[in-house]
Amino acid sequence: MPDIANILFLDIETVSGKPNFDSLGDDLKALWTIKANQLARGQTEPLTEGEVAESYTEKAGIFAEFGKIVCISVGVVHRDKAEKKLKIRLKSFASENEAELLQGFSQMVFKYYNDPNKFGFCGHNAKEFDIPYICRRLIINRLPLPAPFDLSGKKPWETKHIIDTMDMWSFGDRKNFTSLKLLAAVLGFPSPKDDIDGSQVGRVYWEDKDLRRISFYCEKDVLATTQLYLRYKLMPLLEEDQVVHVDGED
Repeated sequence: MPDIANILFLDIETVSGKPNFDSLGDDLKALWTIKANQLARGQTEPLTEGEVAESYTEKAGIFAEFGKIVCISVGVVHRDKAEKKLKIRLKSFASENEAELLQGFSQMVFKYYNDPNKFGFCGHNAKEFDIPYICRRLIINRLPLPAPFDLSGKKPWETKHIIDTMDMWSFGDRKNFTSLKLLAAVLGFPSPKDDIDGSQVGRVYWEDKDLRRISFYCEKDVLATTQLYLRYKLMPLLEEDQVVHVDGED
């Protein structure tokens, strides 16, 4: 596993591709109707049009084919030689233009983190959600995959640079999902969910149009993931004065 200073901690926030079901073209309406009924397994009758529309609002954002990324937040840990302690710099790539934010993020990876033998990428449920979602949306937006994200056909030992804090907690147990919020409570570090939660991101984006709020929420998830990683390694947690939020191109 790479040194912590060579790990890019990350988290993404996603929403439905359109503000509501009625905004979709006829082809995607038909395809989401099929998807919604698949998600409602166990229901004897097909979903009504209203139920299909409601399921789009609630669930489309978690599928890369029907959703989009509105924010990718990253955290970089470094050693402050003067103060002799770790610090983290948090930054977000957020935009209404998904291609623009993906391009900004992938350019950073190409420039600084493109060697999977040296650098790692860490997120909570990153192997099942964040990394595959980023890869799929890069392809959909006709953007190249950085080398660490070119994972198709790779063997497990070829993807060790993808570090998943949820996977670390499983210790081989695949039966359930353990949330970052629960682990924060159990392991004694601040919860990232003290403002909005994932179910509210779509509303904050489409109705409130508040990308800044989403970015700050996403950055808190990155910080919580970093704290979780430090707990696993029996290292001291980061204090408030060790956390820097970076705006713009800094």
